[in-house]
Amino acid sequence: MEILNKLRSLDAYPKINEDFYSRTLSGGLITICSSLAILFLFFSELSLYLNAATQSKLSVDTSRGETLRVNFDLTFPAVACSLLSVDAMDISGEQHYDIRHDIIKKRIDHFGNVIESRSDGIGAPKIERPLQKHGGRLDHNETYCGSCFGAEASDDDCCNSCEEVREAYQKKGWSLTNLDLIDQCKREGFIQKIKEEEGEGCNMHGFLEVNKVAGSIHFAPGKSFHQSTFPLFDLLSLQAENYNITHKINKLSFGKEFPGIVNPLDGVQWTQQKSGIYQYFIKVVPTIYTDIRGRKINSNQFSVTEHFRAADGHPLPPGIFFFYDFSPIKVTFNEEKSSLLHFLTNICAIIGGIFTVSGIIDAFVYHGQRAIKKKMEIGKYG
Repeated sequence: MEILNKLRSLDAYPKINEDFYSRTLSGGLITICSSLAILFLFFSELSLYLNAATQSKLSVDTSRGETLRVNFDLTFPAVACSLLSVDAMDISGEQHYDIRHDIIKKRIDHFGNVIESRSDGIGAPKIERPLQKHGGRLDHNETYCGSCFGAEASDDDCCNSCEEVREAYQKKGWSLTNLDLIDQCKREGFIQKIKEEEGEGCNMHGFLEVNKVAGSIHFAPGKSFHQSTFPLFDLLSLQAENYNITHKINKLSFGKEFPGIVNPLDGVQWTQQKSGIYQYFIKVVPTIYTDIRGRKINSNQFSVTEHFRAADGHPLPPGIFFFYDFSPIKVTFNEEKSSLLHFLTNICAIIGGIFTVSGIIDAFVYHGQRAIKKKMEIGKYG
């Protein structure tokens, strides 16, 4: 019994007989307010516990020799798909012109409705027997060797497609002015495609794999080629001002998507007022996102500035140019979740803190009311 009495003396929560309780209106209001505050803070803390918080960290990017996927989705309301090409080059010297793989083109009318969707390319030959270099039609027992129409570098050269004829002319520095006379172009339906798509627009989407070095991507009407270290364009003998490069960037991203990523060019639209080229200068920031389960997503964020360069009488090829460079700083995001012990500690702090503050306020209000009431009684009988 003595031990029990000693334990009873250690009770930090002495009980008061209910007969001595004094319940007040102010105490009831304070209890309701404090209970609501506890519930609000409890659910806020529960939400933070159930949802992972993202912590960021900066470090130097030491990765080397990697490639980068550029995802794009652009709409050109006034440029036909047959005239639109994509080119990529970088400072390492790698160049790709008129890229067609992993790209889908959609022909659209002036209302934006899709007419046809296809992988990039012209189509199947329309003439079964191509014109040979010697002037006759291809026989069944012959090997096809098409004419380059005077642009052969040697007697053994053959041009078996419209594109090869164009490239041969480009190497000579000649202009291919009349495609109707080129058998390969007629056979591939190139001219017919251009005529069919007159007045149409084009949606182009897909992706490119580029080296992780500074470079550029061009979207332009006509077929580009490289000569004397400058990118030039064969515009099918049409003047540059005839092209309207009004465009909308539906999507442009570098690498995989991750939670919370913001691509600043998504949804950007530009309407051409005069002939020229539209340039986007992009700074790509390598980013690693690690989710709560430890899965890593290697991606990139980017910032961008825009500039329009008007032709003003100069022979500028129309088009959209994306010039990108990489930041030496890498951003790492880590999803982190607070522990159960931390959550319980915060809940106890919320409940205890609010009850303590509420008790202080209640005591202040109660004793204040009593003091005022006492003074009023003294004044009444004084």
